[in-house]
Amino acid sequence: MVIDDPLDFEGDNDPLLSTPRPTKRKKVIGLDELLVDFCETGKDELKASAAKAKAKGRPKGYNSDDEDKHVTEKEISFCKFVEECEEKVVVKRTICLCRLGSVFLIYILLYFKAKALDPGEEVPQWGQQVFSCQKSPTILNGTGVENCQLLQSFCGHEHLGFDLEIEKGEGFLEGMLTDGWLLKLILLYGSVEDSIASWTLTKLLYSSNKKLQDSASEFWDSLLSLNEDDKPHVNFGYFPSYSILKGALLNYGYLQDAPCTTTSTSETAVAGTSDGGPPQNITAWLRLVSACCKIRKLHPVFSPSEAEDLLVTVISLFLDRQLEGLLLILGDCLNSLVLYFSTSEWECSCLMVAESISKRVRMDLNCLRIVDCITGTNDRSKFLRSQLALQLLKNSFDRKVANVEKMLKSVTSTNVKEKECNFFMLYVYLVLMDNLLFSSDAFRNKPAIIEAWRTYLRNCSTQIGCTDWRLYASKVRNKASYLLQGAISKKTAAGGGSVSSQ
Repeated sequence: MVIDDPLDFEGDNDPLLSTPRPTKRKKVIGLDELLVDFCETGKDELKASAAKAKAKGRPKGYNSDDEDKHVTEKEISFCKFVEECEEKVVVKRTICLCRLGSVFLIYILLYFKAKALDPGEEVPQWGQQVFSCQKSPTILNGTGVENCQLLQSFCGHEHLGFDLEIEKGEGFLEGMLTDGWLLKLILLYGSVEDSIASWTLTKLLYSSNKKLQDSASEFWDSLLSLNEDDKPHVNFGYFPSYSILKGALLNYGYLQDAPCTTTSTSETAVAGTSDGGPPQNITAWLRLVSACCKIRKLHPVFSPSEAEDLLVTVISLFLDRQLEGLLLILGDCLNSLVLYFSTSEWECSCLMVAESISKRVRMDLNCLRIVDCITGTNDRSKFLRSQLALQLLKNSFDRKVANVEKMLKSVTSTNVKEKECNFFMLYVYLVLMDNLLFSSDAFRNKPAIIEAWRTYLRNCSTQIGCTDWRLYASKVRNKASYLLQGAISKKTAAGGGSVSSQ
C-alpha cells in the first residue's frame, strides 16, 4: 500500500458524504410559444363543443333563419322597453323642472314685489374720509441740534479715532439713534438735553425713514416709561405738547371738525383709493399719545379739554378703512385716553366727547362702527359706549325726545308688518338701544324698561317672515334674536347675583 494513496473511507463513493443535487434548468418560455398553446387550447375547446352538439342532435325542422328571426323579435321588444323607460324618465324630469321653475318664479315675483315696496337704494358700507392731502412740515428746517453739548463733546474728544464736523453732526446723531446707541448713552448719563429730545420728537412725527421713525418712537417710549417707584428712568424737562401733536396731525391732512358730508362717505372713502392718507407716521403718533397718557402721575401732558379733543380724534380714526390694520394700536390709544381723566373729570368729559362724536357721524353704519369699536371692558369704556348711544339716539330724534323711556316707546312703536317700515333705521335703533340699556348699570334697577325691550325683540324675531325680502328685514330678525338671547342671559346673571347677595 502506497503511503500517499487515500484511505478506504476517503473514497468518492462514501455514503456518509452528501452528494450534490443536480441543478435544475429553468426553461424560458417565449411569447410565441404561449400564443401557440393558447390557440391549440381554443381549438380543442371548439372541437369538444362541436362533438357535444352532434351527440345531442338537432330537432327536426331546424332552420337558422327561424333562430335569427326569434333573436330579432327579442331585440325589438327590448328596444321598445328601453324607449318606454326613457319616455317615463323624461316626463318625470319635465315635471320636476316645471315645479322648480314655478318655485323660482314665485321667489322672483316676491323679490320684485319687495323691490316695489322698498324702492330705496342699497345701504352704503361704513367708511369716512379722515385724511386729505398731506402738507410739508416747516418744523424740519433748523432744529438746532448741532449746538447740543453731546455733539460738542464728541467734536472735542481726541480719542474717537475720527474727526466729527459740526455740519455733519445731525447725520451722526441719526446713525446713533438708528443703532440704539443714543438711547444707551442717555440712559447711562441719566439725563437728556431739550434740543436732543425735540430733535428726536421731530424725527418721530415727520421722518419718512421707517427705521429712523421706529427708533425715535422707541426712544420716546423709554423716556416716558416709569420704573417701579413711578419715577422716570431719565431726567428731562421737554415733553410733547398738545399743540405739537395737533399740528402734526393737521400736517398729515386730518380733516379737523369736518362733519360727515356726502363726500366724506363716498365710494372713494369706502374703497380706500383716495389721494390722501393714511400718513406714514400715524402709528408713531398713536404710540406717543398713549405713552404721554401713562405718565399723568408724573406730569399731566394734556389738560382735560385737550384730552377730550384727542379722544374724539382717535375715535374718528376708526372710520378710516385705510387704518383697519392699526386696530390694536388704535384700541390701546383709546383706552389710554379714557383712563387719562381723573374720577372727578370723567363723567363730564365723557358727555362732551359723546356729544362731539354724535355731531360728526350720521345715523348709518358709521355710527354703529363707532360704538362697536369701543371694546373696553372697564366701567369707563362701558359708560362711554352707553353715552355715545344715547347722544346718537337724541340726534336721530332731533333732540325732541330726551327721556330714555320716551325713546324706547318711539322705537318699540315701529310696526314691522307695515309696508312703509324702514328696517334699516330699525336695525340701527336696535343696536344703539341695546348698548344704551346694557352697556352700563344705569337701567339694571328698572325691570319695566328691560321687560318692554325684551318683548319688542321677541316680536321682531317672530313677526318678520323668512320670505320677507325687504331691505334689512332679515338682518333685523336675526339681530333681534341675537339681542334677545343676550338680554335673557344678562337677566339670568343679574338674578343669580341678587340671590347670592341675599
